[in-house]
Amino acid sequence: MPTTDGARTVQGPAAGAARAGQASATGAARTGQASATGGARAGQASATGGARTGQGPTTGGVRTGQEPPTGRKGRRRGREATDTVLATVVRAEDAPGPTLVLRLDQLPVGALALGGELARLRQALVGTAYADLHKIALYGPAIRTGTGTGTGADAHPDLDYRFVQALPDRAFDFRAGCGHSLLACVVADGRPGPVTVRAVTTGDTVLCEREPQDRTSSESKGSHAYTLSFLKPPTAPGTLPTGRPVDVLLGVPVSLVRYGNPYVFVDARHFPEDEAALQHHLLALRAEAARVLGYPPHSALPKIAAFAAGPSGVDVRALTVGGWHPRLAVTGAAALAAAGAIGGTVVPAPTGPVRTPGGTVTVSTAPDRVRVHHKRATVLGRVELPWRIHATA
Repeated sequence: MPTTDGARTVQGPAAGAARAGQASATGAARTGQASATGGARAGQASATGGARTGQGPTTGGVRTGQEPPTGRKGRRRGREATDTVLATVVRAEDAPGPTLVLRLDQLPVGALALGGELARLRQALVGTAYADLHKIALYGPAIRTGTGTGTGADAHPDLDYRFVQALPDRAFDFRAGCGHSLLACVVADGRPGPVTVRAVTTGDTVLCEREPQDRTSSESKGSHAYTLSFLKPPTAPGTLPTGRPVDVLLGVPVSLVRYGNPYVFVDARHFPEDEAALQHHLLALRAEAARVLGYPPHSALPKIAAFAAGPSGVDVRALTVGGWHPRLAVTGAAALAAAGAIGGTVVPAPTGPVRTPGGTVTVSTAPDRVRVHHKRATVLGRVELPWRIHATA
């Protein structure tokens, strides 16, 4: 496969690909430390770096072994230092595209996963099958805090995860969450589950459990079905960011909900049925909601979805970065169910599978959580990429 800027595709897309060469890394996975410029300080490894393997000789910059390549190359005072990382590409069904999954304790020493580093990482994908990839997920073992146990909201997470959305203008949004990319980390890590993941960006704790009744069909599809449970009561404080179940924006009643991601929900009956006209109105409404909630006008947040409710159930159309979502985001499904569980919102409680242009999405609610069912993700492969850090000393 042709590559650019040193990217190499590694064969063998096994479900546990990201586990290859897991080195113990003292102080690795320092997620949740956002930089002063809004960047993600995900993957800030300790100075010792742990036992970094795979530093043997290379041929033409290609490492063919199973251990992740983390040898330092070309590190000079005041110049860029180039290292290499082994990433896993995972495609979650119903997602707009695959996710580039990076394990934090396999990043080079000094990597902060800021915008400049990630921009160079994306540039290295040019010429590969993943050139249009717009989702990046960084994960590692969770930093243990508190005394929580079990599978409730106070549960100790197994993994910490940070999502980065690549925007069409080559910038990045470090504020959004993505349930499909969260599941991609679980699948890349190869854990059978249940796995509890803390989404550092949004503050959510999500329990990922394989669905046992899906065993036969999972084997035929080559993937497992999961239920993702957002471990927060749908009526928890903050679910309605304005404190009101209904707000009027641009003369239209909407419900603003923050659950998984901040969302704007609006009844499609307020707009023309023409798809282009609907998109135009939704974008204008989303921009006004961004102003109200304090997001930059070109941010990926808030998300927006239009619904139509009838005797046979609820139909939903949602926008994502770059256009229509092929189905409905995991966070969108969770937010929709949460909104439906709160009295007085414009969203009716889903009484069955939610219909979308790409198929149905199944959700359920409980007093302490919202569940999104039957989600799948498959490892597409692994790719070796250069990681460039500006060395200051």
